[in-house]
Amino acid sequence: MNQYDSVPDGILTGKDLDYLKDMFQWNYIAFKETCNGLNFIQDAKLKDVFESCKSLFDDNMCMIQSIIGNPGGDLDE
Repeated sequence: MNQYDSVPDGILTGKDLDYLKDMFQWNYIAFKETCNGLNFIQDAKLKDVFESCKSLFDDNMCMIQSIIGNPGGDLDE
Protein backbone atom coordinates (compact mmCIF):
# COMPACT_ATOMS: atom_id res chain seq x y z
CA MET A 1 0.00 0.00 0.00
CA ASN A 2 1.24 3.49 -0.78
CA GLN A 3 2.40 5.80 1.96
CA TYR A 4 -0.09 8.55 2.78
CA ASP A 5 2.07 11.63 2.27
CA SER A 6 -0.51 14.08 3.59
CA VAL A 7 -0.69 12.44 7.04
CA PRO A 8 2.18 13.64 9.26
CA ASP A 9 3.94 10.93 11.25
CA GLY A 10 0.95 8.72 11.97
CA ILE A 11 -1.27 11.42 13.42
CA LEU A 12 -4.97 11.71 12.66
CA THR A 13 -6.78 14.73 14.03
CA GLY A 14 -10.38 14.76 15.16
CA LYS A 15 -11.26 16.58 11.95
CA ASP A 16 -9.54 13.85 9.93
CA LEU A 17 -11.49 11.18 11.76
CA ASP A 18 -14.78 13.03 11.22
CA TYR A 19 -14.08 13.23 7.49
CA LEU A 20 -13.08 9.56 7.30
CA LYS A 21 -16.24 8.64 9.21
CA ASP A 22 -18.34 10.58 6.70
CA MET A 23 -16.55 8.97 3.76
CA PHE A 24 -17.07 5.52 5.27
CA GLN A 25 -20.77 6.20 5.83
CA TRP A 26 -21.28 7.44 2.25
CA ASN A 27 -19.65 4.32 0.87
CA TYR A 28 -21.49 2.03 3.29
CA ILE A 29 -24.87 3.48 2.34
CA ALA A 30 -24.02 3.20 -1.37
CA PHE A 31 -22.82 -0.38 -0.80
CA LYS A 32 -26.05 -1.34 0.97
CA GLU A 33 -28.25 0.29 -1.68
CA THR A 34 -26.29 -1.42 -4.45
CA CYS A 35 -26.63 -4.81 -2.73
CA ASN A 36 -30.37 -4.27 -2.31
CA GLY A 37 -30.75 -3.16 -5.92
CA LEU A 38 -29.06 -6.32 -7.17
CA ASN A 39 -32.05 -8.33 -5.97
CA PHE A 40 -34.36 -6.51 -8.40
CA ILE A 41 -32.22 -6.30 -11.53
CA GLN A 42 -32.87 -8.72 -14.38
CA ASP A 43 -30.58 -7.24 -17.06
CA ALA A 44 -27.17 -8.97 -17.05
CA LYS A 45 -25.18 -5.91 -18.17
CA LEU A 46 -26.77 -3.72 -15.54
CA LYS A 47 -26.19 -6.40 -12.94
CA ASP A 48 -22.48 -6.40 -13.89
CA VAL A 49 -22.35 -2.62 -13.42
CA PHE A 50 -23.95 -2.95 -9.99
CA GLU A 51 -21.47 -5.71 -9.04
CA SER A 52 -18.60 -3.46 -10.14
CA CYS A 53 -19.98 -0.58 -8.06
CA LYS A 54 -20.46 -2.86 -5.08
CA SER A 55 -16.82 -3.91 -5.33
CA LEU A 56 -15.69 -0.27 -5.62
CA PHE A 57 -17.61 0.78 -2.50
CA ASP A 58 -16.26 -2.21 -0.59
CA ASP A 59 -12.68 -1.37 -1.66
CA ASN A 60 -13.20 2.24 -0.55
CA MET A 61 -14.40 1.12 2.88
CA CYS A 62 -11.39 -1.18 3.25
CA MET A 63 -9.05 1.66 2.29
CA ILE A 64 -10.61 3.96 4.87
CA GLN A 65 -10.23 1.28 7.54
CA SER A 66 -6.58 0.81 6.58
CA ILE A 67 -5.96 4.57 6.90
CA ILE A 68 -7.44 4.56 10.37
CA GLY A 69 -5.49 1.45 11.34
CA ASN A 70 -2.18 2.74 9.96
CA PRO A 71 -2.42 6.54 9.72
CA GLY A 72 1.19 7.12 8.66
CA GLY A 73 1.11 4.65 5.80
CA ASP A 74 3.55 1.80 5.31
CA LEU A 75 6.80 3.03 6.82
CA ASP A 76 8.69 -0.17 5.97
CA GLU A 77 8.73 0.46 2.21
